[in-house]
Amino acid sequence: MTRAIMIQGAGSNVGKSLLVAGLARACLRRGISVAPFKPQNMSNNAAVTGDGGEIGRAQALQARAAGRTPLTDMNPVLLKPEGAHGAQVIVQGHPVGRLGAWGYTREKPRLMGAVLDSFARLGRSADLIIVEGAGSPAEINLRAGDIANMGFARAAGVPVILVGDIDRGGVIAQIVGTQAVLDPDDAAMIRGFAVNKFRGDISLFADGERAIAGRTGWPSLGVVPWFEHAWRLPPEDVQDLASSRGGACRIAVPQLGRIANFDDLTPLAGEPGVTLDIIPPGRPLPADADLILVAGSKSTIADLEDFRANGWDIDLAAHVRRRGRVLGVCGGYQMLGRRVADPDGIEGPPGAVEGLGHLDVETVLQPHKRLGLTEARHEPSGTPVRGYEIHLGETLGPDCERGWLCVGDRREGAQSPDGRVQGTYLHGLFAEDAFRAAYLADLGAVSDLLYEEAVDATLDALARHLETHLDVDWLLSLAAEPVIPPEDQSKS
Repeated sequence: MTRAIMIQGAGSNVGKSLLVAGLARACLRRGISVAPFKPQNMSNNAAVTGDGGEIGRAQALQARAAGRTPLTDMNPVLLKPEGAHGAQVIVQGHPVGRLGAWGYTREKPRLMGAVLDSFARLGRSADLIIVEGAGSPAEINLRAGDIANMGFARAAGVPVILVGDIDRGGVIAQIVGTQAVLDPDDAAMIRGFAVNKFRGDISLFADGERAIAGRTGWPSLGVVPWFEHAWRLPPEDVQDLASSRGGACRIAVPQLGRIANFDDLTPLAGEPGVTLDIIPPGRPLPADADLILVAGSKSTIADLEDFRANGWDIDLAAHVRRRGRVLGVCGGYQMLGRRVADPDGIEGPPGAVEGLGHLDVETVLQPHKRLGLTEARHEPSGTPVRGYEIHLGETLGPDCERGWLCVGDRREGAQSPDGRVQGTYLHGLFAEDAFRAAYLADLGAVSDLLYEEAVDATLDALARHLETHLDVDWLLSLAAEPVIPPEDQSKS
């Protein structure tokens, strides 16, 4: 029978996603059929699945760690923030609407049915499901109707391991305080704790482990040191997006407020010959950049306004006058055109805004989202590429006639007459070694990375890291058979 164990955090960003990925790879190495599951995620960095939907990027990485094809059932509820008070709601891979915080709170009881349905269906194909919580169960103000943490754990009868983050400080209070505020029945779901992101001599925290165990009654499964190679894996959270110091080729990326699907940047960050420079708001785009890459956005028009508010439009225009290279991906591609129209009010009030004007194209945002895996060919080098499309809108104009990618018989993307400004809707291009080598060669850089091999090697290293510092055998022994029979869940 399928068994399950859940990793919850004593706070946000404690490293749950990475721990689940490492545990999934450790199980795969042991011959265990394992699948990741996250009932509810909040992220604008999504992955397109083999069954035609979208899930959080972290669950796609965890699926890879488990040796599985990503499926929508691995993340049945995905929230994609669109502003301070609302989000697009994706259920089992597909958009169902936009809700504010109160509207979503009212919807959660209905969404639990979809969560349990996906969980049951996923369980039919795996011996073990490793579940990842969201945020922290200590947010007891969100407990009513919860589907992400203890609400799910109680409904499905899944035991919990609580993880604290010592790097941010106060880890004893994080874990002990979580128990103190939890409902006793919720606290009873927790079978043990672990401490993550330790820097230095682990033995120095022995007294801390004993203090937590003594105050909570929970056993410690281990203290996990900081994993130095985490940057080699695609990040999900924007706070994990960071510059990387490398060679002379400098690629500058303005950090848009609603940046999305920025996994395009990870292969570039791993190249020894490339310095990837993430430019925060308030800092000008560097004049010596070899390439300015405008990444994807969840809200093109709002990010275009912020782009101008930062003065980046002036910096970009100067870069183009100096015959610098520019690449826009998805929302960044739309911004580079002459106009972005939103007649249906998808991103806000209906209307249109002037684009940055470096490509002779116009975009009309449309309600239907284009979502799919795509195979293409890079025309200049003839190299095949694979990626994914995930966007609203259609882009047309004279520069599309110079599309630099081919998808079947159609041209994809656009470029200026001199070829120095380019745009594309295709994410994931730079994960292709041959394409990345050809593209960087045009920038004067030599590619020295086998990206996909590096990701798998890093996942293997992460699994070994956890097996060294966590009692993985004990953790797996704590997994239990879910209490709701799959045949009943499938009717939810």
